[in-house]
Amino acid sequence: MTTSHTHPLRIGILGCANIAKQFARDVADSPLLSVQAVASRDITKSQAFAQANGIARAHGSYEALLADTNLDAIYIPLPNSLHAEWAIRAMQAGKHVLCEKPLALSLAEVTRMFDVARQHGVMLLESYPYWFQPQTRDLLACLSSDKIGEVRSMQASFGFTLGNPDTNIRMKPELGGGALLDAGSYPISLIRLVMGCAPERVLAHANWATTGVDISMMATLFYADGKRAQMSCAMDTANHRRATIVGSHGTVETEYLNHTSDTHTHPWGYLPSQLRVRQGIANNIAFEEIHSATGSGFRFAAEAFAQVVREGDTAAIERAAVASHDIVATLDAIQTSAKTGQVVNVNR
Repeated sequence: MTTSHTHPLRIGILGCANIAKQFARDVADSPLLSVQAVASRDITKSQAFAQANGIARAHGSYEALLADTNLDAIYIPLPNSLHAEWAIRAMQAGKHVLCEKPLALSLAEVTRMFDVARQHGVMLLESYPYWFQPQTRDLLACLSSDKIGEVRSMQASFGFTLGNPDTNIRMKPELGGGALLDAGSYPISLIRLVMGCAPERVLAHANWATTGVDISMMATLFYADGKRAQMSCAMDTANHRRATIVGSHGTVETEYLNHTSDTHTHPWGYLPSQLRVRQGIANNIAFEEIHSATGSGFRFAAEAFAQVVREGDTAAIERAAVASHDIVATLDAIQTSAKTGQVVNVNR
């Protein structure tokens, strides 16, 4: 599929969940993309969504959105279990796809999704909003500039208290629920970003909810070169999100938030996100605060996606595809390890 180099990327939103509302709000004034349509299986719901968000067209089925010839791309904020099916159907309809994390529930699904993207000449990108934050760029610059030396280990965590657990889709195994996929995919994606590859093997432990999903999870990741990483995630804790990266002669600490602000009074509740570096091995060396540009991770991600589509930058998409492949392979292995209590090799 070819996309004009002059007009903004025309995007349709597949579904009307809360995250879709946030996405539509945050990208509304972007010069690089334009949300042109939205779909729900309930036409009154999609019409209300379209009216509330200034969107031109509302469709009463997902199929109708994919058949909309005035769209270049589809944004997928559906439940985890539906990502693979609808991303594949969108790509078969000739649409580029920006898909919320986790990209799919298994390595086999992710492999199939990228195969379909290549077959139909479209681009598929997994959206971790923090990936596209200027802060993440600055974090990687710290690592590449040798501020902390060789990375030896890292810990990354994300947890929160789940609201309305009796009805929340995160408690439903058939919809791809559980702490690992919903929250743990974030620290695993950051670990992959820092380490640059998948681990060789993992060992995980979980607490299980009565519905069968993991309510919390911890895992250790072992790398071929002797490096280690630890991940924790939970849906029964106070909100926390932090990572510590330890090198041979320095340390980085970050919150790696999806959405960031310069102040604590942002109208949508976005907050400043810490990134700080200690250069040296002594405990009396002060951390240096690094201040990055701020904004919505949804907008940063969508604009990055629009840019690679406009430029036909398949190399960037392929790099992201390798990362997505490693992430889901690691998630698969962690899930298996938690269920068996055994060290599990990562299938790459």
